[in-house]
Amino acid sequence: MPIAAETTAKSTKYLGSSASVGPRIKALRDAMSLSLRDLAERTGVSAPMLSQVERGETSPTLAVATKIAAGLDLTLSQLLRLDEGEHVAVSRVGERRRYERGGHRFEELTPPLPGQRADVSVHTLKPGATTGGPADPPMHEPGSRETAVVLEGSLALFIEGMRYDLAEGDSVTFDADLPHHFENDGDDPTRFLAVIAAGLRRS
Repeated sequence: MPIAAETTAKSTKYLGSSASVGPRIKALRDAMSLSLRDLAERTGVSAPMLSQVERGETSPTLAVATKIAAGLDLTLSQLLRLDEGEHVAVSRVGERRRYERGGHRFEELTPPLPGQRADVSVHTLKPGATTGGPADPPMHEPGSRETAVVLEGSLALFIEGMRYDLAEGDSVTFDADLPHHFENDGDDPTRFLAVIAAGLRRS
């Protein structure tokens, strides 16, 4: 709901309960590594008011809630979970999104939920195959961080001119908005799990 669409009547209407929205705002703010002052600057809502909302001491008006949602890069519906029919989403093995490009095959383990800030995928690289080819997805958004866990085989990460060799069971965490790619230069297929969290680092 755009802020400009708020009417005077709506702007003075309060949300029914602050017991659930307050902790959700705090959790989302923490996930973005934002202080109360940071969020205040992004929303135009004062830090003391945000603190009261997070602690459940006051219920925000719809206008204030809309500003907070925009500051968290969400719509009001996403902030209030109005777009979510259920709080649990099961990803069935036969229903996942799968992609295959050359010797790189991967599938998304997380469903596309509103406001989701982390994605989990499992990748398979044939011997000699790499990620980051012309047909692969673009580099991740600024502030993204990725953790990769080698499930089978060996894997090499190339980032900023450096090579990091990983064996089965090893993991690596790096800033995913930097140019990078993985290679399997072994003799056997490699499987690895990738977890990408968006917007964790301060700019």
